[in-house]
Amino acid sequence: MIGVLALRELRALFLSPLAWAVLAVIQLILAYLFLAQLEEYFTLQPRLQVLDNAPGVTEIVVAPLYGSAAFILMMVVPLITMRVVSDERRNRTLPLLFSAPVSMTEIVVGKYLGVLGFLLIMVGMLTLMPLSILVAGPLDLGLLASLVLGTVLLLGAFAAAGVFISTLTDQPAVAAIGGFGLLLLLWIIDWAGDKVDQAAASGLLAYLSILRHFQALGRGLFSTADVIYYLLFITVFLVLAIRRLDNDRLQR
Repeated sequence: MIGVLALRELRALFLSPLAWAVLAVIQLILAYLFLAQLEEYFTLQPRLQVLDNAPGVTEIVVAPLYGSAAFILMMVVPLITMRVVSDERRNRTLPLLFSAPVSMTEIVVGKYLGVLGFLLIMVGMLTLMPLSILVAGPLDLGLLASLVLGTVLLLGAFAAAGVFISTLTDQPAVAAIGGFGLLLLLWIIDWAGDKVDQAAASGLLAYLSILRHFQALGRGLFSTADVIYYLLFITVFLVLAIRRLDNDRLQR
């Protein structure tokens, strides 16, 4: 049943002009950034050739591309998730889901996987850009794999938070703004670490930062702690979404 709900959600996304517009605009922006980074690499190449252990094309071109994609998608994912549940609530079709022989867990996880499938398509299209460099020369495939993994986990966390925010309101615009505000807070939360005197508090803010864990993977430093952080993040927000819908069902 989860698979059916996920496919239904994914199909609904592709029936929306917004999804196609997001795909087109995001790919256009990222393609421009990719070509700009590639041009910068060609400009720096004569100086890099005389350096020992000089950074390669993966560090100069690919890593900044995924970093830029992460920031851009932080603003875009709330637009994708804003209608996941809020539209059901606004159109008064949520009671139909409640009366169906499916659990709240299946509903939330199914919708989440549908959104995640759409985001994975975006990651796949993004990854085709650095893979095109293989025609001309080698890539650090280990670093590329770490960047792809970090991006997938990051987008999974974005989607989970967005789905939860979407369960709180019947206004998609409010869900989009709320989702963006939450993600932005978690993105910059460790910026206050320098102003916090207590090391424990500073360390906590750094651990809560959704960006800090992505940056580690973006440098090719694979750590199970970073993976566990994202899995816990996703689990917490999906559980909160399930509890929210359970409360709605019990009140009817």
